[in-house]
Amino acid sequence: MSSTRKRPLVSSGSQVPGKKRKTDSAMQKFYAVRIGMRPGVYRTWEECQAQTAGFKGASYKSFLSLEEAQAFVAGKKIKSSTSPTEPPKFYAVAKGAFTGIFTDWDQASKAIKGQKGPKYKRFPTREEAVAFIKEWGDADAIAALGEEVSDAESDEESDEVDDDSERLEVEELSEVKKKKGKSVLSIWTDGSSLKNGRAGAAAGVGVFFGLGDTRNISERLHGEVQTNQRAELTAILRALHTVDADEAVQIITDSQYSINCATVWASSWEKNDWKTSNGESVKNQDLVKGIRERMKEREKAGGKTTFKWVKGHASDPGNHAADQLAVAGARKALW
Repeated sequence: MSSTRKRPLVSSGSQVPGKKRKTDSAMQKFYAVRIGMRPGVYRTWEECQAQTAGFKGASYKSFLSLEEAQAFVAGKKIKSSTSPTEPPKFYAVAKGAFTGIFTDWDQASKAIKGQKGPKYKRFPTREEAVAFIKEWGDADAIAALGEEVSDAESDEESDEVDDDSERLEVEELSEVKKKKGKSVLSIWTDGSSLKNGRAGAAAGVGVFFGLGDTRNISERLHGEVQTNQRAELTAILRALHTVDADEAVQIITDSQYSINCATVWASSWEKNDWKTSNGESVKNQDLVKGIRERMKEREKAGGKTTFKWVKGHASDPGNHAADQLAVAGARKALW
């Protein structure tokens, strides 16, 4: 396998012969990959992308000098030629010739130039850029982020589900037990959207407490917007309202987006009147507000609310059960 990987065209210790640095737009760029398939300095964006696309936690950047690029790969602090006070920019391209998150507008613009209906936006943080692609990108765009994202968060979920997959495996689910010691109730939540992002999308909500538990929820997502993210958030909100306010619970979900909404981004959104750093209204804020309000009610009543991320469609039987409940809910009629 390793023999097929591209080697850096410019090693960290080599010198590049040729002309001095130019001052026009044709200036040679050096693409430094600090974390990727094969760290090093590359001459073209395509070679850089080959080392970083789909690589979790990839770190890369373009420079106008070999010395800066080599220093970046080595993990050294770079004295940037740009103003030190200039905030970082993350260009998210969800739909285009190719997709991804870029810190260089020149590269981002190549992804959208000449494309019909491209979907892109600039953000001050990578987290917001990731959320944008998860909201608007297709399955390939999300997978290219290199993050642990469940199939349920992809832009398109298969309408064809094997009948056997719809039956809960009793042997597997019997392994799902409440934690010992001080009682903390584990609740698995999931959302599903068939044809997510397309006309005729149908979303469902799944909440799993345990095999045969009467509190389990499988229902169609209400409202005109039938996205996977709204279904994920609704599942969490439904779970929190199903249990008593003073009961300690742990919400287990494969949606990092939902966890970030409830525990990371919401505090700054609340301070900013539910506006993003770009001044736009936060998407799905009605659900995020509902979750935050319920969490505060529970905190006052002595009920602790924690979250745990699990990889979707992997080895967690509770997550499998919640997913099946969500898919079944998506197939129900709206009323």
